[in-house]
Amino acid sequence: MAKEIERKFLVHSDAWRSGAETKSLLKQGYIASMDDRSVRVRVLDNAKARLTVKIGRSAMTREEFEYDIPVADAEQLLDDAIGIIIEKTRYRVPHGGFVWEVDVFAGQHRGLVIAEVEMRSESDNPALPSWIGREVTGDFRYSNQALATEYEHDRHALSHTA
Repeated sequence: MAKEIERKFLVHSDAWRSGAETKSLLKQGYIASMDDRSVRVRVLDNAKARLTVKIGRSAMTREEFEYDIPVADAEQLLDDAIGIIIEKTRYRVPHGGFVWEVDVFAGQHRGLVIAEVEMRSESDNPALPSWIGREVTGDFRYSNQALATEYEHDRHALSHTA
C-alpha cells in the first residue's frame, strides 16, 4: 500500500525557475470524486498515461495507487471526466534534500502556481525555499480534485495570491 505525504503552498515569485531540473506537460481529469477519495486520469507529455486512486481524509497523508494505462484509454476517459480538464506544466525543483514540484496552471486556472513537496513522514520538516508563499495544505479548494470538479461552483473564492 502506497502513501502520499505532501505539503502544498502557493508560490509568490519566479525565483524557482533557475533551479528547475525537468518539466512535464500534464493534462488530467477526474472520473470519480468523493469527499475522501478520487479516481484521476493523467496524460504526461502526450506520451504516457496513469490512472490514480487516492483515498483518505488527512490533510497531509492519503493512500495512493497508480497504474500505467494506454494513452488512448486515458484520452477516452478524459472525454468523460467530471468538471474540467486541468492543464499544467510541472517543474521539478530540488531544494534542501527534497524535490519540490511546481505546477504552473494553464487553461481555466491560468495564473495559479502551486508548489508541493512530498515527504517520507509527516514529521519531516523541509526547509521552505524563498519563493514559497502561503501554505494551503488541507485547503480542499487548492486540491487538483477541487480545481477540476468544483471550478464552476467556487472559482471566485480561489486566491492566486501567495
